[in-house]
Amino acid sequence: MNTSFRRKAAAVTFAVLALTLAGGGIAIAQPSAKAPQEATQQASRRVDTQPPVTAESTRKARAALKAGGATTLVATSAWTVVNANATKARGTGTVIKYGVGQYEVQFGYVVSAGAFLATISRSDSCCIPPAGEISVAPRLSTPNAVFVQTRNSSGAPADLGFTLLTHTP
Repeated sequence: MNTSFRRKAAAVTFAVLALTLAGGGIAIAQPSAKAPQEATQQASRRVDTQPPVTAESTRKARAALKAGGATTLVATSAWTVVNANATKARGTGTVIKYGVGQYEVQFGYVVSAGAFLATISRSDSCCIPPAGEISVAPRLSTPNAVFVQTRNSSGAPADLGFTLLTHTP
């Protein structure tokens, strides 16, 4: 009788283990079933295109190139600190705001072949900047400008201050 009890106990133990693993596998599988839907919702609310270049932006870009002489330099690094309201706190360049979280920074020389680095920041020496996301790319149809887009942590466009560094060969 003792042997039969041990066999039943072992069988029950394996059955409980199998049910636990199967239940855990189902519980783990449920969030991944929702993931494509969530990804679709986030993709639909994201705007990954630049706004069209305005006539004013084109005029300012041409004026900046004329003022800068548009010379070919060996290498140039420039930085700009921009407040959330698109006012330049310090550094070089002219800032134009297009919409919520959409900025254009223009320089007096061609930067389209350069490297760009941007980070969410504050212009003052106080506090840590708010959490968020930032992306930077060459400005379409404007060789002396960079396009910067800022978002909050949930991915929605938001006006956030940033620091931009450009390095052109």
